[in-house]
Amino acid sequence: MMRSRLWLGVGLVSLGSMAVSCSKESPAPAPAAAPAPTAAAPAPTPPPEPARPQMSHAKLVAFFRPAASQAAAAAALAEAAKTDSPERIALGRMLFFENRLSKNHDISCNSCHDLASFGVDGKATSLGHKGQKGSRNSPTVFHAAGHVAQFWDGRAATLEEQAAGPMMNPMEMAMPDEKRLLATLNSIPEYVRAFKAAYPKDKKPVSVTNAARSIASFERGLITTSRFDKFLAGDEQALSEQERRGLDLFAASGCTTCHNGPSVGGTSFQKLGLIEEYPTEDKGRFGVTKNEEDMHKFRVPTLRNVEKTGPWFHDGSVTELPEAVRLMAKHQLGMSFTEPEVEDIVAFLKSLTGELPGADVLTPPTLPPSTRTTPKPDPT
Repeated sequence: MMRSRLWLGVGLVSLGSMAVSCSKESPAPAPAAAPAPTAAAPAPTPPPEPARPQMSHAKLVAFFRPAASQAAAAAALAEAAKTDSPERIALGRMLFFENRLSKNHDISCNSCHDLASFGVDGKATSLGHKGQKGSRNSPTVFHAAGHVAQFWDGRAATLEEQAAGPMMNPMEMAMPDEKRLLATLNSIPEYVRAFKAAYPKDKKPVSVTNAARSIASFERGLITTSRFDKFLAGDEQALSEQERRGLDLFAASGCTTCHNGPSVGGTSFQKLGLIEEYPTEDKGRFGVTKNEEDMHKFRVPTLRNVEKTGPWFHDGSVTELPEAVRLMAKHQLGMSFTEPEVEDIVAFLKSLTGELPGADVLTPPTLPPSTRTTPKPDPT
């Protein structure tokens, strides 16, 4: 009986152990690890763009020769230059630096067209009589003789017309009339003698017309030469590799449609915003001709010395040369350049920077003193 109970106890203990064992949940099997994502195959490297074929030297040079359409203007310039005697040039230089050609004796041609600064004053728009600001940027006078016309809107056909304009412009030199200007010049004996020497056949050599002629004679000599001129003359090594790339791109992109001829510009009027509208309220040449086709057209500026003649555009609104390149590409060509391309074109443009003339041109001459009959400065 005792043995039976012992076996029964053992059996119950065994069943209890099994029960305890069965009441515990077996741990869930660990989930299988997700397969590692297969790395995408790297995109094939696109082949490098083929190098733009280099234009021949002869083809590039052809862009900067006088075009047949410019023959008449070139002939007129050559004819005018025949009268540029040393006496007229010397008088013109004096008058270019002469403040007494302005109402308040404080503005000369050189004030806005500083010869020592490549013919500009570095301002967006220049200051005139009583500090009045003009509405357009003062362009350089260097190479101006080769332009199809003067001023941004071409309202003066010649250097002579341009030289006379600012003297009586109330926003600029503000002389009230020719009478006041002639009274000033005739009151200074040295000027009277200089006019007689420059215009010996004239009965009245002291005149506004002759003053403008003399200034134009002086300005026709305001020319610079650069390494680019050596390239044009046949020295293909005159430009660096980057400058040559920039010139090739400049020509291949169509920039030479406007910036051509010996002055690299100045030969035509073009609409600003030819492909994509340019934001400006300035009507340009339309203000002169009243022809709708001339709306927003401006005389193309020379790019000679462009590195030194900023700020740029008709309103002087662009202060960085690379930005000027980008904007021209966008609005005139309907394209965009990569940054390396912009750098190449800028490098080429800098090769257009020439050597300034010597002190005999740049330094203000000693001007004759006023006399008691010379009209006084008038700030009104």
